[in-house]
Amino acid sequence: MAEGHKHHNDSSQMRDLMSFDNNSENDKPKGERANKPKDGTEEIHDHGRENNSKEMAEGHKHNDSSQMRDLSFGNDSENDKPKHGSEDKPMDERGNKCKEMAEGHKHPNYHSQMRDLSFGNDSENDKPKHGSEDNSKGSSRQAGCSSSSTSFSPGPSSTGAVGRKRKESPSSHCQLEDLKRLPQCTSKLGELCFSKTHTVLIDVDVFKCGAGLLPKDGRDVWASNYVKMPNSLSSFILTGFKQSKQVLRWNVISKQLEGLAKKSSVSVNDVEEAIIKYNPKYKGQWSFDALSKFVKCVPKAENYFSQLFPKIAALALSLPDQVKTAILLLQRGHTAAITLSQVQISCLLANAFFCTFPHRNTEGPRAEYGNYPSINFNSLFGNWSERKKEKLRAIMHYFKVVTDEETKPTGLVTFERRFKDTDPSHWRHCKEKMPKLHVTSRGTIEREGTGMLQVDFANKWIGGGVLGSGLLQEEILFLINPELILSRLFTERLDDNECLIITGAQQFSRYTGFGDSFEWAGPHDDILERDEWQRLKRQILAIDALNFRSRREQYNMRAVIRELNKAYCGFKAHWNEPDIATGKWGCGAFNGDPQLKAVIQLMAAAKGKRGLAYFTFGDETLEQALQQMHHLLVTEDTTVDKLFGLLEQYCAVQQASSSQVDLFKFIWDNLKSSMSHL
Repeated sequence: MAEGHKHHNDSSQMRDLMSFDNNSENDKPKGERANKPKDGTEEIHDHGRENNSKEMAEGHKHNDSSQMRDLSFGNDSENDKPKHGSEDKPMDERGNKCKEMAEGHKHPNYHSQMRDLSFGNDSENDKPKHGSEDNSKGSSRQAGCSSSSTSFSPGPSSTGAVGRKRKESPSSHCQLEDLKRLPQCTSKLGELCFSKTHTVLIDVDVFKCGAGLLPKDGRDVWASNYVKMPNSLSSFILTGFKQSKQVLRWNVISKQLEGLAKKSSVSVNDVEEAIIKYNPKYKGQWSFDALSKFVKCVPKAENYFSQLFPKIAALALSLPDQVKTAILLLQRGHTAAITLSQVQISCLLANAFFCTFPHRNTEGPRAEYGNYPSINFNSLFGNWSERKKEKLRAIMHYFKVVTDEETKPTGLVTFERRFKDTDPSHWRHCKEKMPKLHVTSRGTIEREGTGMLQVDFANKWIGGGVLGSGLLQEEILFLINPELILSRLFTERLDDNECLIITGAQQFSRYTGFGDSFEWAGPHDDILERDEWQRLKRQILAIDALNFRSRREQYNMRAVIRELNKAYCGFKAHWNEPDIATGKWGCGAFNGDPQLKAVIQLMAAAKGKRGLAYFTFGDETLEQALQQMHHLLVTEDTTVDKLFGLLEQYCAVQQASSSQVDLFKFIWDNLKSSMSHL
């Protein structure tokens, strides 16, 4: 995950959230900024999203569910509609009680009060110690997150009201195998079809006949709402010094790549010279020291790179034959999708490797693609570090697999941008109860969560620092599933009410560690089943959390609502869909409160009608506390609207307090108080 974000104009309903975003250029992943000119003058064209034709704009908004059933995003159910006659309570009505409440929630009788709750084994060995924390260095590094501040310790059971109710009902904590995965989701997909909101790059008629995956014939479109391709007849480059002239960019690129592809062995110097030939502006600016040192430091027994470079060049050269139709950008404010073959993905990534994509090397307010992540690999090749070495091992293994005729993948992948404009008042009137929950401090989202909707703790610039120095959860996910990197080619920065879902991406590598301890651990043989569209049964959901410079900034209902809407955009089920594998979303470099983020995701999953597998990445304190809190919420039939009201009160109390107020304790105290008045 990258360290920060760029500022953007938020959706109309959440304009006041601008204070949570940083407007600095430094917010884009650092690895993406290296060696880019600041003037943004490279081949600048008017991006002109506002000049798109009315038909195209309407096409993006169209819900083409009849043509592609699993890409349909219908309106909310009746349960999601706000009820009339209810208004938000003004903050000042609660303000005069905030300080008193804050002091009350710091009272030391919390653990003794909790003895009315009976959870699991009453053995002394099962009780978390008072004030204990997870001190495992390995666990904390792997999570990249802080542990929850308070151990939620119920103590022994008693005959209290909650205790009696607990004994009458089974434990609310479900087993991992009780949650639904893609192979169990039996909804039949509709026919694979091209539409205004679904760009399909293969010939669907040939596909339906079972004759394979052939590229769809089409035409090149050099426009602001399409990917500008390196082989476009509208893409030119200036050559020569004394008498410069315009030539087709692809003519220069293909000449250089053909020279590499014909060789049996290619050095890093050869790669650098070829790339600079069609990127002359960056001669002396782009560094290839990381790629050079990588090739030199890998032992001869596994150093196949000089023979691999020609194969990657040949793969990049096949672009005109592999991608014959224009690729529509996945722009902000529109629900849309792109489906293409894994071979087409490998061809496009080979072009990214050789830095062939035009207009993608500058950033800033004048840059045409300033709202998009970088895609060319130049930032990966420079500034040597041990992190870069391990990243390149994963990337080179991917290209080794996809350039081998016997091992190259043969399926499809769908990249789907979802836009959902959710009225904040929906949360105040949502009567859904808590979802199924499995919490564990062991395992990982990508391994134990296989087959579920796996949450990518994303940067709004999709992929974060994967092509730079970043090595947190998102970057690791993109390295072991390199096909995800292609999303950076066409996915505009995510807005507050948007997410990206990728279906069918293949895992090529295994890994160990996190951050500086990350290591490529060898090949991964992906044996997942495929669906009717020949996509692997793997779904990854990219949702970006807010980045709080100060931890206290998040205790604000505007921020809470933003996170609820963001999570719900991705969590909402449309048919028979899998449950969700998630964890400490936004709780590392972004300073999120693990307890608050857990409650937010529980509420979004409840409203979205999906269960949760929650991985705490070694945080046993949070594991126990969340299990107990979820059990209390289930036992008391707590609904989303009730929990929303408690979060409103909690934010007011937290803002009035000079010290941290424990959220789980606050919820327990308030539910206990409500029960005592019954």
